[in-house]
Amino acid sequence: MNKTCAFYASDYHFEMISLPYIENRLRRDKKVYILTENNLEKTMKTLVEHINLSDKKKENILNLKWDNNNKEKLETIKENIEKGEDVVIFVKGKLKYIEKANKDIEKMDKKRGNIKIIDCYNIEEVSETMDNIVDKYEKVLSTTGEKVIENKEKLGRI
Repeated sequence: MNKTCAFYASDYHFEMISLPYIENRLRRDKKVYILTENNLEKTMKTLVEHINLSDKKKENILNLKWDNNNKEKLETIKENIEKGEDVVIFVKGKLKYIEKANKDIEKMDKKRGNIKIIDCYNIEEVSETMDNIVDKYEKVLSTTGEKVIENKEKLGRI
């Protein structure tokens, strides 16, 4: 299991960070899932209307189910892992939500599929404990893409 972290200031900020990465993974035929504590359908639809992508790519992005019906998504993720699919899972929410979602994912049979989890934290909620969070990851996702965390102390002071 491969884990990355990301930090966002708002729903739109999360979407702006994740969108290039998601589009890239969809282009590579990866299965992408968004586990989110709150419904992002409306904000994502607004954002997609204003970006420069083909209609087909916009449709593929919106078809990812940006709602917060995570029980259904977890079942689909499990099925895809059992089939040996490569799966990318964004987990966006508060600390307790992220911890619970990760536990649910870890219960799945990981022997067959390649799982990439991107835990996305609200910067306002974790600003005091950011150092502890960053220590758990080797990479961070930002608007410029996924980067190896080389200086964790510097990142923790953002």
